Amino acid sequence: MDRILASPGATLEVLDQFGIRARKKYGQNFLIDANIVRGIIDTAEITREDCVLEIGPGIGTMTQLLSGAAGQVVCVEIDESLKPVLAYTLSDCPNVTILWQDVLKTDLQALRDQYAPGRRMKVVANLPYYVTTPILMMLLEQQDLFESITVMVQKEVADRICAGPGSKEYGAISLAVQYYAQPEAAIRVAPSCFIPHPNVDSTVLYLKAYEQPPVDADKELMFALIRAAFNQRRKTLANAVSHGLQAPSGPYTRQQVENALKSMNLPETARGETLGLEQYAALSKYLGYDTLNPV
Repeated sequence: MDRILASPGATLEVLDQFGIRARKKYGQNFLIDANIVRGIIDTAEITREDCVLEIGPGIGTMTQLLSGAAGQVVCVEIDESLKPVLAYTLSDCPNVTILWQDVLKTDLQALRDQYAPGRRMKVVANLPYYVTTPILMMLLEQQDLFESITVMVQKEVADRICAGPGSKEYGAISLAVQYYAQPEAAIRVAPSCFIPHPNVDSTVLYLKAYEQPPVDADKELMFALIRAAFNQRRKTLANAVSHGLQAPSGPYTRQQVENALKSMNLPETARGETLGLEQYAALSKYLGYDTLNPV
């Protein structure tokens, strides 16, 4: 194809030519703003040295420009009805490989080993909003494979991911993502930048993956504490943990949790949404001590 897709006219022309309609089943919305596409690639800091994993290329709007910026682009697309349109729109992109499969069922280690052996890839994606969290967590839990993750997500999700202690958006997803990566809300994207228009604003989220977690903690216990705390937000942390903790080292009594909080110079009545990642890591250490387990 001899022109870029990132415009309303070019996108509608291709959709009409191939009889393509956005499929709600896959959460498809086609990006039509070239400035946003270029902004995503600039945010991801793509260079010719990079191998990029693109999740959900759709009709190839972002893939075209990624091909011009990166050394290699590997796309994972679940919707096989897009085969003819991508063959057309990416006909001038020899450094693009398309894998027709569900990314949630993809062996990412094997993919990296085949296409970028010995180095970390960069992820760029316009994620279907209904599977944003499962895909993000799958990627983050294998952060040794990826240098960064740049994704379009619903603005509300981006706000939660970037939130800090004490804010109404702050929750378990904030802590889960921030354990693996440093998040940044990079670009605000209006519904008018897509065909069809979604009912929500979007945000381009840049996640710089940590090579090592930013805190030293018993990961399993720490996330069990986090889940217990945010499953019962209206309760104090001591009550939430003593009633809701599910972990091999638990359960703990309210007194044990209160003692641990006092040791951390926190009030006994502290609620889960007031603690940051470092404090949850510290709490997991205090509660992991054998001396705290007996009552």
